[in-house]
Amino acid sequence: MITSGQKTLAIVCGGGPAPGINSVISSVTIEAKKSGWEVYGIYDGFANLGRGEKLVTPLTIDMVSRIYSDGGSILRVSRFNPTKDEESLRNVVDTLIELGVTHLVTIGGDDTAYAASRVADYAKNKRGLTIGFVHIPKTIDNDLPLPGGIPTFGFESARSLGSQIVSNLMVDAKTTGRWFLVVAMGRVAGHLALGIGKSAGATLTLIPEEFPSKRKIPLALVVDIIAGSIIKRLAAGRNYGVAVVAEGLIEKIRIEDLEAADCLECDDHGHIRYAEINFSDVLKKELLAKLNSLGIKMTINNKEVGYEVRCAPPNAFDIEYTRNLGYAAMEFLRNGGTNSMITIQNDRIVPIPFEEIMDPHTKKTQIRMVNTDSIQYRIAREYMIRLEKRDFEPGIEFEKLALVAGLSPEEFGKRFRYVTDF
Repeated sequence: MITSGQKTLAIVCGGGPAPGINSVISSVTIEAKKSGWEVYGIYDGFANLGRGEKLVTPLTIDMVSRIYSDGGSILRVSRFNPTKDEESLRNVVDTLIELGVTHLVTIGGDDTAYAASRVADYAKNKRGLTIGFVHIPKTIDNDLPLPGGIPTFGFESARSLGSQIVSNLMVDAKTTGRWFLVVAMGRVAGHLALGIGKSAGATLTLIPEEFPSKRKIPLALVVDIIAGSIIKRLAAGRNYGVAVVAEGLIEKIRIEDLEAADCLECDDHGHIRYAEINFSDVLKKELLAKLNSLGIKMTINNKEVGYEVRCAPPNAFDIEYTRNLGYAAMEFLRNGGTNSMITIQNDRIVPIPFEEIMDPHTKKTQIRMVNTDSIQYRIAREYMIRLEKRDFEPGIEFEKLALVAGLSPEEFGKRFRYVTDF
């Protein structure tokens, strides 16, 4: 049980920005102060705590009452991993103890949830102190293991703004007769790319879940799928389009095929720093080379979509959602709860014990991938313009495709039929 007496709550924001963080901070702080608790906002995630530094600010209702609609985070964020060594973990726990912290609210994704759980375990096992811990799932990637149909906060706002951006690019593509390659943020899963592509009516969207095999795929496969879409559009008399590609595809592609990117840096959690790879540049270069080899002249523009949507003001959905989550988190802690991720399901507050979302093999939180057997994905796929098996059936339409590519039907089949196997 949590000890009685003065309760002191610390709020930590980990990972990358997402619309709605300030709304959670506001809701949690207001509810805690109404209950007579002290509240500390911890700056820069676990980074300063990991160095034993007390870079914090006492939070009051007046400070947070009107920040719920603001983008970004008043406490800033950090990807610092306090579990990478025992010294950092010990510094976090000891600094929290020095601050008198009895309860911890973390706002973040899978890495933040795992780090907070380790902090709570270390406090209990090494210092004999129980810190009540609750995690609020935040990520525009939408890849935390929530029940189907329940998004992580920030996703809907990011999808909405991302869809506006891609819709504008589609109009530009049609007006100027060109193609756009859009790489959408998403460290592993393709939820954001698919959500943006489907909502904006992109010509096609490619996500890593289409390639479930553990074997790495050649970069040429991704390029040929996009080239096939361009050829199919040209055969239909349309010289424009937008392809949305999930950045998580990088992990599916053979490392040697990404050497042109020059940099494969990793963050503290061992993840490839996708922002350093310039994936859209690599795709554009390879795609232009493919089209030129076929004698197809096409203007290709590339764009990364991610930073524009991470610190956007939350939309109405995420404002309401995050205020509910903040309230739910405080109610859970007030009732003595700990070591859980807070969710709202069927209009009910449902804490999910942390051990239930752990991957038994990696010992970290599970990752929710796009279900390619779902109706949502199947409908999205039906509206894409890309080469399908039926396009290679003998007939005038097949011959048109081959003609656009400057190949005989037999040659076209040998070059492109394989992309329909995925």
